[in-house]
Amino acid sequence: MNFNIRGENIELTAALKDYAEKKIGRLEKYFEAPPTSEVNIKLSVVRNLQGIEVTIPLPGVLLRAEVKHEDMYASIDLVTEKLERQIRKHKTKVNRKFRQEGRLKQLFRESDAALAGSSALKLLDEEDELEVVRTKQFNLKPMDVEEAILQMNMVGHNFFVFANSDTSTVNVVYRRDDGRYGLIEAN
Repeated sequence: MNFNIRGENIELTAALKDYAEKKIGRLEKYFEAPPTSEVNIKLSVVRNLQGIEVTIPLPGVLLRAEVKHEDMYASIDLVTEKLERQIRKHKTKVNRKFRQEGRLKQLFRESDAALAGSSALKLLDEEDELEVVRTKQFNLKPMDVEEAILQMNMVGHNFFVFANSDTSTVNVVYRRDDGRYGLIEAN
């Protein structure tokens, strides 16, 4: 794995870089051949929270995880666990799909019994069962972005779906972790 480590509002020490490379480098054991893509790691500090964001582009899948914690080393450990869960989940789906089609996918190792215990496999099965527990329907009122942000704050949600009166498209405003707002526009 090739690592691209950047820091934002934090001094990147050699020890911190080595720890991140060592922990995230352990993910190589899940692959048939070590990924040649560049692993992007961004370490940051925002409001006394130590954050890490990891992106690993692979053929057919993009692994991405982000964690914020009071301790940077704990953040690195937690983001590694998240990425392991994503790999296991994706591997299960890929293997199931290719078993049904009669082919094998060589991106992930076939047997990871030594890598994952039975409790991890039970957790993976629970994550595979995606269930919609509530459905809402509502009419989209045409409004501008500022009004949508006000409506979102009034209802106390972190996001708000609305019909943008300026562009006549469906948009979403959301509250970012840094307290500012974001806008998602449909094409």
